[in-house]
Amino acid sequence: MLEQKLKSFDLVLASGSPRRQNLFAAMGLPHRIEVRSIEEVYPEDLKAQDITDFLALKKADAFASLNPNQIIVTCDTIVWHNHRALEKPKDKTHALEMLSGLCGDVHEVFTSVCIKTEDQTTVFNDRTQVWIDQVSMEDLRHYVNHYEPLDKAGGYGIQDFFGFIGVSKIEGCYYNVMGLPTRLVYQNLRKLVKGKTKD
Repeated sequence: MLEQKLKSFDLVLASGSPRRQNLFAAMGLPHRIEVRSIEEVYPEDLKAQDITDFLALKKADAFASLNPNQIIVTCDTIVWHNHRALEKPKDKTHALEMLSGLCGDVHEVFTSVCIKTEDQTTVFNDRTQVWIDQVSMEDLRHYVNHYEPLDKAGGYGIQDFFGFIGVSKIEGCYYNVMGLPTRLVYQNLRKLVKGKTKD
């Protein structure tokens, strides 16, 4: 079991996202949390998953020197709609604008993950398409005022009220929309640990 093998490593989830932290814990992976702040800016010519790849790697680079048994996991998520990235809204007005624009349309969610050790760095990503029904302005205001849209890419969480009433269909990984493509994370960690330990 991967869980048992990881006990001999110092697995660090470098994310302040409560959703990612909860998913990591639910996967049963022994880990600790350590977040190092970076300036989340990227070259203007980057598009879609190239943005999240760049930022996930940038977050990992904040951990300059690692011990032989350390594994760092960093992540970045964006909503991609109408050929532009929707990151975290600046304020409630901005969140309302974002959500209004997403209603009645389809968008993509990209999450990139970087797994870094002393001697190797791997970046991978996942893509999920999300269809949103029309949602009344009354319900959008309720969501913005009573939930926490400001810490979520695109201004919404698929696992909360907006997801309950607005999301009509997804194609791809549900957990990717929450910010962690759990299946790919597990597969890549298993591959990494297998290469570093004897079966």
